Amino acid sequence: MTRPSDVAEGRVPDAPLIRNRDFQLLWTGSVFSSLSREMTDLAYPLLILSLTGSPAATGAFGGAQLLTSLLVGMPVGELADRFDRRRLLLLAQAVRLAATATVVLALTAGTLTFAHLLTVAVVVGATEPLAGAARMVLVRAVVPSSRLTAALTQDEVRTHGAALSGPPLGGALYAIAAAVPIVTAMACQVLSLLTVSLIRPPSAARRTGPRSDENDPVLRRMAVGLRVLYRVPTLRYATLTATMLNLAGAPLVLITVVMLEDRGVPSGQIGLTVTAMAAGGLAGAALVGPLQRRLRPGVLMLACGLSTAVLITLLPAPFGSWWAAVPLFLLGLVGPSVRILVDVLIFRQVPDEQRGRVIAAFMTILGVGSSAGLFGAGLLLDRLAATHATLVLGGLLAACMLAAMAARGLRTARWPEDEQDSRA
Repeated sequence: MTRPSDVAEGRVPDAPLIRNRDFQLLWTGSVFSSLSREMTDLAYPLLILSLTGSPAATGAFGGAQLLTSLLVGMPVGELADRFDRRRLLLLAQAVRLAATATVVLALTAGTLTFAHLLTVAVVVGATEPLAGAARMVLVRAVVPSSRLTAALTQDEVRTHGAALSGPPLGGALYAIAAAVPIVTAMACQVLSLLTVSLIRPPSAARRTGPRSDENDPVLRRMAVGLRVLYRVPTLRYATLTATMLNLAGAPLVLITVVMLEDRGVPSGQIGLTVTAMAAGGLAGAALVGPLQRRLRPGVLMLACGLSTAVLITLLPAPFGSWWAAVPLFLLGLVGPSVRILVDVLIFRQVPDEQRGRVIAAFMTILGVGSSAGLFGAGLLLDRLAATHATLVLGGLLAACMLAAMAARGLRTARWPEDEQDSRA
């Protein structure tokens, strides 16, 4: 059955996702894009190490990419709410493809430099938020309300599948030649670009008319996302919870690697251990629907936060060299529920003309949380053993979640009416 809200926004009829051509094209393009990103996230640092021999240069590459993403996050949201989202996604993908092509050409000519790669990091950092915001709003534009959770769950499979397969594939291809994973990534980007170009989204994805805040100052328009996240109680709580989870979760791989190295665990085993989190995320996608049917959003957020805190403190338990893979896998199970919960809350409660800015603001806040977590973990590892640093992170998250339990508005928060209807 087609919902009135879907008809009003020009959305597609309520049909199974497998028959939703536009969503499947968007999802397939995202698979190629994610696989490309995962391969280059491994290949570029390896290239920098081979060029400079400096781990600090590798860190500068990642830092430049992350800093650029944070700086452009809010302006990107304004773009996503002002222009055609499909064209913005195509533009972001085309720019990234061009940047990757310059690396391939420079490698072929033997002229690749660190400055060149640093420029690519800035370009990639600028395109990631634009592509992410445009793609997420497009998902809502081509998927009816009743299929939204299922669509976001399928998207989680894409994310974690790429995270699980991309790095090993990139490493294997790099062993053949340095240019091979970059060329393969470029081919994936071409396929993604071609796939997205075939999408024909309904009117909701095309910004053709004036917005209600069209005459507001540009800074005020860009800040709409932050104001909405703060003003709506469930979005405020969800944002704070997700940010704390990111702060504690972002450095877990780094801390786990240091901890296992201190224990003399072979590097190959360490690599397999840390992939357990991606495997958990892949499996956790199947839990999203049952958990959302049984738990209110606030209760689900608190449960995910507290379980994450417990699992982090269990990481250094002395149960053998493979033990760390168990809590990492269980931590991965939690991730999809939190991410889809927030996405659903945004899509249900935020009007279309503001969704790009709200999503961009949320992504920027999460990025700040991840950056703070990585920076704080570096300071902790300078002063404490990795096992103790893990306990500090888990304890901090537990304290925050216990404090959040005192907020009655969080415990009693309900799913937005539209979402309840779609899950009935």
